[in-house]
Amino acid sequence: MAVLRASRMGLLSTRYEIARDGTTLCTWKPSAFFGGGSFVLEGRRYDVARGGWSWRRYRLLDESGELLAMADAVGRAEWTLETGGHTYSFERQSLIRSEHVLIQDDAVAGSVRRVSTWRGEAEADLPGLPLSVQVFVLVSLLAVWDEE
Repeated sequence: MAVLRASRMGLLSTRYEIARDGTTLCTWKPSAFFGGGSFVLEGRRYDVARGGWSWRRYRLLDESGELLAMADAVGRAEWTLETGGHTYSFERQSLIRSEHVLIQDDAVAGSVRRVSTWRGEAEADLPGLPLSVQVFVLVSLLAVWDEE
C-alpha cells in the first residue's frame, strides 16, 4: 500500500515533510502569499497556484508552467480533480471529520484524511493517480485545513 503521510516539520512550521513507507519524498513549502506553494519530487519542481472566485481552486504546474492538474472547490462537501483528461470526484465524509474520499464508479476508491490536527499530520491513499498528483491533492487539502 502506497500511503502518503504528511507531517509538519515543527510545531510552528508551515512546511510539511511528505513520506511514503517511511521514506521522505519531498517537502511542501507553502507560499507566504496567495495560498500556493511548491515541492520538488523525483528531481522535478512543481508549483501549486491558488485562485478562483472562492480561492478554493488549485492548479498543479510543472517546471515549464504546463498545467498538470486542477482541483476545484477543494475542501467543500463535493469537489473535483481534473488530470490526464479525466475528472475525479471527491466527497467530504462528515462535517466533523477531516476526511475526503475519492469516488470512482459509485464506490470509494481512495481517501485523504487529517490524522492529527495538533501535530499537523495527514494521510493520502489515492491509488491510480500519478505520484505528483497524489502529492498535489494532499497539499491542497493541507492548505485548506491550515486556514480553518
